[in-house]
Amino acid sequence: MTDVHKAAAVGFARSADAYERGRPGYPETALRHLVAALPPGAVVLDLAAGTGKLTRPLLAAGLEVIAVEPVAQMRAALPAGAQTLDGTAEALPLGDAAVDAVTVGQAFHWFDGDAALAEIARVLKPGGLLALLWNRRVEDDPVNRTIDDLVDPFRGDVPTHRTESWRAAFGRQTQFGPLEEHLFENSQELDADGLEARVASISFIASLDPAERAPVLERARAIAGTGAVKVPYRTELDVCRRL
Repeated sequence: MTDVHKAAAVGFARSADAYERGRPGYPETALRHLVAALPPGAVVLDLAAGTGKLTRPLLAAGLEVIAVEPVAQMRAALPAGAQTLDGTAEALPLGDAAVDAVTVGQAFHWFDGDAALAEIARVLKPGGLLALLWNRRVEDDPVNRTIDDLVDPFRGDVPTHRTESWRAAFGRQTQFGPLEEHLFENSQELDADGLEARVASISFIASLDPAERAPVLERARAIAGTGAVKVPYRTELDVCRRL
C-alpha cells in the first residue's frame, strides 16, 4: 500500500468493521446537494472509499461508481454494485478524462495534496466535479469534548482535517476553480456499543497495541453508560470544478 500513512494502513485494516458500525453516514441534505450537481447516470470515482459510507448512497442515486480504496480489509466491505479497485489518490488506476466526478469522503487530509490534485485533474473530464465531504464532530459539544479528552493524548502527528492544512494544495493548483463550502447538520445516537465502535474506528486508536487500546474503549463505553448519547456533527461539503 504505497503512499498510505502507517496509521491509516494499520488502523483501518484493523477497524473496518468498527468503521462501518461506528461512523456516521452523510445527511440526505448534503447528498441531494451533491447529486444535483451531477449529470444523470454520471460516472463517479469515490476515492478512498473505505467501507462504502459514500459509495452506497451514490449508487442508490443511480450513479455509476468506481470505488478506489487501498486498504484491503475496507475494500472487501464495499458494495457489489460498485467497481472496486486497489489504488491511492497519488496513483489512480484510471485513464485520462475517465470520470464525470470525483468524491472524497473523510479522507483528503491523508493525501499528498499536490500529487492527489494532479491525478484527480487527470482522470476528471473538463468541467467535472471534485467533491470533498467531512463529517466533523462539533467540538464545543459536551459529548464531543469528552471524546476528544479521551482520544487526543494518542493523536500524535497523525494527519487531521481539523488543522485545515489540506486546503494549502488548493491554493497552489491551477487546474480547478475555487472551492465552494456548504454546511449541513448531522448527528448520531450511540449506545455503549456504538461509542466503542466510533472510537475504535479512529485510525490512531485502532493502531494501538491491544493492551493499550482496551482501556480506551472501556472509557468510550462509559460515556454512554447504560443509555445513549447524541453525537452532533457538522457535515462540510467542499466542491470545485475541473477547468
